[in-house]
Amino acid sequence: MVRTPNIDRLATQGMRLSQFYAGTAVCAPSRASLMTGLHTGHTPIRGNRGFQPEGQFPLPDTSLTIATVLQQNGYTTGVFGKWGLGYPGSTGIPGKKGFTDFFGYNCQSLAHNYYPDHLWDDDKIIHLDGATYSADLIHQHALRFIDHNKNRPFFLYLAYTLPHAQLQVPHDSVYANYLQQFHDSLHASFAAMVSRLDRYVGEIAAKIEEEGLAANTLILFTSDNGPHREGGGDPDFFHSSGKFRGIKRDLYEGGIREPFIAVWPGRIKAGATSDHAGAFWDLFPTFEQLAGIPLTKNIDGLSILPVLEGRPGKEHQYLYWEFHENDGRQAIRYGKWKGVRLNVGKDQNPPIELYDLEKDPDEQKDIAALHPDIVRQIKQYMLEAHQPNKDWPLLAKETKAQAADR
Repeated sequence: MVRTPNIDRLATQGMRLSQFYAGTAVCAPSRASLMTGLHTGHTPIRGNRGFQPEGQFPLPDTSLTIATVLQQNGYTTGVFGKWGLGYPGSTGIPGKKGFTDFFGYNCQSLAHNYYPDHLWDDDKIIHLDGATYSADLIHQHALRFIDHNKNRPFFLYLAYTLPHAQLQVPHDSVYANYLQQFHDSLHASFAAMVSRLDRYVGEIAAKIEEEGLAANTLILFTSDNGPHREGGGDPDFFHSSGKFRGIKRDLYEGGIREPFIAVWPGRIKAGATSDHAGAFWDLFPTFEQLAGIPLTKNIDGLSILPVLEGRPGKEHQYLYWEFHENDGRQAIRYGKWKGVRLNVGKDQNPPIELYDLEKDPDEQKDIAALHPDIVRQIKQYMLEAHQPNKDWPLLAKETKAQAADR
């Protein structure tokens, strides 16, 4: 329906992880998990809380990011696109979190507009004419970053916003072709944005190849949450969640299980696949191991480098997510089992739904009543994984001592 030849090419050139998860089901906390190596029971950002006139709840001074670790070990670091981890002037701006270069949106809410009146270049505001397509401009800065740093180690975090609300795209020939196919502007715009993202991915991969960097560069492609309905998005029409249940803001598989492609010629076998269960917080120690840096202690991630190289990797005892909208939600992935609990901020003892992902990957049959022992174990893991945080109250009874009595 929507052609993505460049992303498809990455998939054939490298490895696909079929059971890889985002940090959670919305942008800011998911990206905080990526940056800090912590799941959302431990991250300092656990929701999309905005500040006026722009920006989100900031990463505190005490938060160590993978960008800081790499920067301290000789890497030039750049982030291009959407940040969303600290309003301008706060402790969470990119320049205070390990990034040498930043160009794009500080605020994820303002990033919904692809024709903004301003963007940010590091900590300087760049005024625009309101007629410049921001994604193209951000992409050009990312390509220049590669060109300027091709002779030194670099870490490039490309936080592209396509396709996301609003559904805006220059009306080039690709849009016209999709308009003819779908017969309405919203579906055509969404499809054209996907194609534009695919073009960006192809240009980044080509730049790495042209500069002779491919043999020494790991390229990863993934997403920070499931498909959305904002701004005219239509995941039902595009079958965006595939076989999985749920979309953005759901802790069912459709809201958090993401495409994940890893390409590195000579290190990662072309066309390989893995069913290793990993998540955003695993990338922090993976990057450290790749860079030959001692692994940071007291984080939740486990390096997936062995998996990428075709060797057995260390398995998580469980994966955990919490979500701070829609009355609060929690989820656990425990082997083949998936536990989901809704209304945890409202009810003192909400039930846990249980699914067998091997037999029921689309989470249609709740079998909690058949496996009370597994449900009890998952409840204990939820209690263990959630560290209370005064800025992000989640549970109807927040302390561990009170929660143990539920």
